[in-house]
Amino acid sequence: MALIDFDLKFQQKHPTAKLVGVDEAGRGPLAGPVCAAACYIEPDLYSHPLMQQINDSKKLTPKKREAIFNELIKLPIIYCTGFASSEQIDKLNILQATFFAMRHALTKFNGQNIYVMVDGNRLISNLKNPQEAIIKGDGTSLCIAAASIIAKVSRDRFMDIVSKQYPNYNFAEHKGYGTQSHIEAIKKYGPCKEHRKTFEPIASLYGGLFGKDF
Repeated sequence: MALIDFDLKFQQKHPTAKLVGVDEAGRGPLAGPVCAAACYIEPDLYSHPLMQQINDSKKLTPKKREAIFNELIKLPIIYCTGFASSEQIDKLNILQATFFAMRHALTKFNGQNIYVMVDGNRLISNLKNPQEAIIKGDGTSLCIAAASIIAKVSRDRFMDIVSKQYPNYNFAEHKGYGTQSHIEAIKKYGPCKEHRKTFEPIASLYGGLFGKDF
């Protein structure tokens, strides 16, 4: 079933509500925030040619993601992003930090009649809006796939900025993921403020230094 068809069928079940897709980017990296995005696409836009190009962000090249993102935000969609910092991730754990970012992204829709479709197998905790978890939703639902692109591009751009602040780690290349070169840089320079101190191998390498002001 095409992504558009899925959303059309889902809309029939909830005809009076705005379908808002929610997804995140950055749960797995060793550094940087987790970013969530919430996206509503007016059904009248489903026929726009760009909708045929939208897919799970992981299935798109960085160049293609950027191109779709730049065109998508020109359309009259409604979207918002939410971030949880590396410090919040260490304090809350990655799951709760992700939910925090998702709830923040959804504040754009406060007071509106929405139905939330969230990628994955878990409902967003402490959310008052009706919601449904859609397993592999970023490859199933149009609005979730759009949210996945928005979240991924937004986070990548953040890591590009951070890379200039901390050039030793080359965040622009790996976006904070645990590549061999990134781990070697951590061993050489130690973790910076953008690193998640509770994530391995950082926790094992520097567990006794968390009181230090990195």
